[in-house]
Amino acid sequence: MGVCRVGTCSWADEGMVKAWYPRQFRGTRKRLEYYSRHFDTVEVDSTFYALPSIQYCRRWAEETPDDFVFHVKGFGLMTGHSVPPARLPPRLREYDFELTRYGNVKNPPGAMIRESFDLFAEAVEPLREAGKLGALLFQFPPYFTAETPDQLRRNLAWLRRSRELMAGYDLAVEFRHRSWSRPPVRDRVLQLLADENISLVAVDEPQVGQESFPSIVRRTAPIGYVRFHGRNRDTWSGRTESAAERFRYLYSDEELQQWACDIRRLTEETEVTYVMFNNCYADYAPKNAQAMQQILGEIID
Repeated sequence: MGVCRVGTCSWADEGMVKAWYPRQFRGTRKRLEYYSRHFDTVEVDSTFYALPSIQYCRRWAEETPDDFVFHVKGFGLMTGHSVPPARLPPRLREYDFELTRYGNVKNPPGAMIRESFDLFAEAVEPLREAGKLGALLFQFPPYFTAETPDQLRRNLAWLRRSRELMAGYDLAVEFRHRSWSRPPVRDRVLQLLADENISLVAVDEPQVGQESFPSIVRRTAPIGYVRFHGRNRDTWSGRTESAAERFRYLYSDEELQQWACDIRRLTEETEVTYVMFNNCYADYAPKNAQAMQQILGEIID
């Protein structure tokens, strides 16, 4: 049977900082110290908005216990998201690219995307050297779909290319459109993920329209990965004042218990399974993560 680890998607979210940390733990270093007393894994989501810094990754590796594991979310350009030019490092600003009506990068050239992968890998190297790098999380946008044969072909090729560019890393993929869950597409993509040794991220999220993905718990790689986004149907697809508002949902113990058997099965089938809470409103994520630790400890130990 594999190992199961529980954590949150960020340790420095503004709401979490205000609601969960004792006052004496101020600053990123102190907060990471406090966080690592309670959890042995965390997801770095800020790297979706800007490429990670090698200096930060080196510092994180130095300031955490030997068995601590960081998962790092892929930069938006690597997963086909729209990215503001101001978030690009100088090397990527040298490329010719179009802009959307909102001023974001549009149709970046392939060389620009490839270099973003190179810069990403270079930055996370200190974590890998320290043995503290878990999965690289690639969360694709709702418009990354499999609705037509052409979309399916093009986007499966993107997945294969991502694996090629990130050879030697553990990848985890999260879909955000329902078309990926429909047979026969589902069976085809599950087989591709297994062939390419990429983990399918199992999600708990509101089932609202096409921009939701159902909970499919399936081993496709030695790492299992589960993300809890909350079940707030009202904010899932609407505009909110902040990202935290979108995930404003505190799970009950009964709701967490519903996942216990699936997580246990996934843990039995993998070398390690990570259970990560992204309901990043106030202290909801660490509260639910600690509750899940207790629930899983009772059924797995």
